[in-house]
Amino acid sequence: MEVRRSSQVPLVGRESQVAGFRRAYDRAAVGRPGVLVVSGDAGVGKTRLVTDLAATADRAGGHVVVAHCVDLGEIGIPYLPFTEALGLLRAPAASDDDVAGRVARLIAGRPALARLLGPGDDEPPSSGRDDQAERLPLLDGIASALAIAGRPGAPLVLVVEDLHWADPSTRDVLRFLVARMRTEHLLLVLTYRSDDVDRRHPLRPLLAELHRMQPVEHVELDPFTPDELRTFTTAVHGEPLPEADFAEVLRRSEGNAFFAEELLAADASPGTLPWTLADMLHARMQHLDPTVQQLVRLASVAGRQVREDLLLAVAARTPGLDGPGAATAALRDAVARQVLTVEGVHVTFRHALLAEALALDLLPGERATTHRTYLATLSERPDLGSAAERAHHARQGHDLPTALAASAEAADRARELLAPGEQLRHLENVLSLWESVPDAAGLIGADRVDVALEAAGAASRDGRPTRAVQLAEGAVTSLDDSPRRQAALRHVVARYQLELDDLDEAARQTDPALTALGAEPTAELAATLATRGRIELNRDEDDVAREFLERAVAVARAVDDPVPETDALTSLAVLEVGDPDEAARLLEAARDRAVAAGSLSTELRCWFNLVSTRYYAGQLDAAEDVLRAGLARARETATDRGSYGLAMRELAELLRYVRGDLRAGESGPGPGAAPTVAAAGLYAAVARGDADALDRAAALRQDGEIDGFVLLIAGGCGVDALTWAGRYDEAVELAGDVAERLGTVWSMYFLGRIWISALALAALAGAAEEATAGRGDAAQAERRRRGDELRTIARRTAERGRPRGGVLGPEGRAWLQRAEAEHARLVAATGGGPADPEVWEATVQEFSYGYRYEVARSRLRWAQALFAAGERDTAELETAEALHEAEAMGAVPLVEATRAWARRARVALPGVRRQTGLLTDREEEVLALVAEGLSNRLIGERLYITTKTVSVHVSNILAKLGASRRAEAVAVATRRGLLTL
Repeated sequence: MEVRRSSQVPLVGRESQVAGFRRAYDRAAVGRPGVLVVSGDAGVGKTRLVTDLAATADRAGGHVVVAHCVDLGEIGIPYLPFTEALGLLRAPAASDDDVAGRVARLIAGRPALARLLGPGDDEPPSSGRDDQAERLPLLDGIASALAIAGRPGAPLVLVVEDLHWADPSTRDVLRFLVARMRTEHLLLVLTYRSDDVDRRHPLRPLLAELHRMQPVEHVELDPFTPDELRTFTTAVHGEPLPEADFAEVLRRSEGNAFFAEELLAADASPGTLPWTLADMLHARMQHLDPTVQQLVRLASVAGRQVREDLLLAVAARTPGLDGPGAATAALRDAVARQVLTVEGVHVTFRHALLAEALALDLLPGERATTHRTYLATLSERPDLGSAAERAHHARQGHDLPTALAASAEAADRARELLAPGEQLRHLENVLSLWESVPDAAGLIGADRVDVALEAAGAASRDGRPTRAVQLAEGAVTSLDDSPRRQAALRHVVARYQLELDDLDEAARQTDPALTALGAEPTAELAATLATRGRIELNRDEDDVAREFLERAVAVARAVDDPVPETDALTSLAVLEVGDPDEAARLLEAARDRAVAAGSLSTELRCWFNLVSTRYYAGQLDAAEDVLRAGLARARETATDRGSYGLAMRELAELLRYVRGDLRAGESGPGPGAAPTVAAAGLYAAVARGDADALDRAAALRQDGEIDGFVLLIAGGCGVDALTWAGRYDEAVELAGDVAERLGTVWSMYFLGRIWISALALAALAGAAEEATAGRGDAAQAERRRRGDELRTIARRTAERGRPRGGVLGPEGRAWLQRAEAEHARLVAATGGGPADPEVWEATVQEFSYGYRYEVARSRLRWAQALFAAGERDTAELETAEALHEAEAMGAVPLVEATRAWARRARVALPGVRRQTGLLTDREEEVLALVAEGLSNRLIGERLYITTKTVSVHVSNILAKLGASRRAEAVAVATRRGLLTL
């Protein structure tokens, strides 16, 4: 009996996925765009599902386009699926008003799109402007073309298959598209193999970002259930399988549709099914004509997809397929037998696993020979493929000179298309081949230093500053025999080192450069002076920085170079942070100058400094307005993942938290968040009481490439979380470790040490208040000694640290006051004197510039000090306000702490019962956990006490309540108002 292919039978199962697609389609039809991300293991049926969905959309009147990502190993073709999609959309039009006509007219009016779809020589890339600034028209053009392809009632459904092979630029386009979705009649359907996407896969960050966006839905395809597999095999086989054969297919396929289908197609007779997937595929191939087998193997070397005309041209050079019409006949047969399918101008394997298995089955010599045949064809007919494809086939065919030249050409094309990730990959290929190719410089018209510096620039634009430093440093070091050129390029290395906050190394690059460049005005001298000024600015050497920066402006103007001039002006504006309004005026002027000069990196630096100037001046409303505009600019230019885009996203997380918005933002626990943004998100995570906040903080601190900001925030938030958990000694130890590590990286008196010291003092005070021993014991004395030391450190840091403008800002002053207040609390807890409400009142006032969470937390401490001083009524009012604010923000640990203290102090608050005094605080905690049904061991783990101690507490509770059993004790306590369930 002939076995049918899955494409010939109705879709089995997947009812919920089809229904979800239909809902998303209907929303797109009325202008509510969406994204369906379809994932599943290889062979589970993703392509079969989206093929059926595409047919559904087509029948409903939608316009469907299917594009693909392709695996070319180390070679990448930027924007590949969108190039394919736009090419299909502008196919010959029936009229100017249909989809193709509308898209063709838009492409004709957008040079960036024309360059993407054309051969690349119509319009050279701009050389005087920032690459990223030029990228916006391209991204916007792609988005606009997709938007106009859909209409009310007839949305565009764009399917992008195999996203796990997506090039970096394709991932950037998707970020851009989804972030800008508003009212387009557009539905994106994206598929990827979940078993190929491990934790380090470059797709993971994109997936994490997409899943947090509102229009995105994730569809996970599971293998068939036994019932679904029975239906599927019956449809494919034409009749139900014998029970034994079905059981064997079920066992070996594990519900995987492709595996099951190939098991049946390989040999339908009972008891002779091959054991491995490779065996299945080979068994299928044996049924094909030898010329068809040869053509299919030829196609497999190109990957899952190959242009039909390219495949036929390669076949014409291959013995056995070079006869008249032989290749075309073989191709028809391969399509008829559904080994290959035709999609537009491409020939595609029905499943990627088939292409992979066939290519791997070739001997190394056979593969190399086939790659050389592809290379010869593409060299003779460049219109059949790209330089990246030539580079790929040349390298696999061991033609290294051609591989180097084609890689350089592919890098130029990637640069033209503003695809830094692909450009870097191609240039690294050039560098890796350099020593193996005679006269490499003559072959590509550039020396190795030029190539390495170009690669460093691509790495920086791609958000990889460490790699940029490695490449640039290696290039400059190699110029020992050319001291003048070496000096002129050292500032490039220093700039990349600035991105890594490596100030000492950056300075060491500029010192010999300034000596060698002399005093004659040159563009290189201006750039070096501007860079050295930024270094000194970051070292808090304001006077020295000003001198370098003013010289940079003068030299830049003398040689009429606006780029170093705007860079220096931006740094000079930062020096005016003591007068935030004047600083903002200068930064706005520098930003406008950067825009006019086409320097997007300097423009974004101005945006970031504008935000930070307003934020650190305590002008939170103004900071929020500027931040919104700055982030919008970063997103529209696809630079929100660059250094200044990330810096603004960090400030966005911080600003949301400070203003009391504790909702999880983009820096949640998913793997997609940059470390600095993830660290900033820890503030709110700790305040919310996230169960994994400590683990996230610890993971960030253990990052091998951790920077100072990440260590500071992850460390400080870890101290705070440990304190909330009652792990006071660990909190104090962590604070000391963070301060010591950052003291060696930055300086002894880095300003963040005030914050760290205040948090450590809070942990010491908490430990002292909960100590069960007498107040005069050695442990309490040691806490007091350590607290005195921390207060001194906080004071000295405030005096000797170097805040911009020379004066601590509102946040610094508030944390210094918090350190004083926590020290007073510690003193009172260790028997050193009465509580002092005034220090906490002052703390509340200092944080009142807009730091909502810390106002609420400090207000609780103020209430406790008021209560201890006998001012009960005022304490009750402040406690109620603290509780109201904590509940409004969703600050769970603060809510629980406020309610617990109100119960113990018998302060009347809504929802808080009064303390009777019958049970101790610890007994109440144990009783509450007993009521939850926890065992003594689990209670001990929860409260960090031994099981034996829990047993003693339980015995005391039973005795005090006159109960004989735990359940009875809970019931008695509830009736008497001692416990609220």
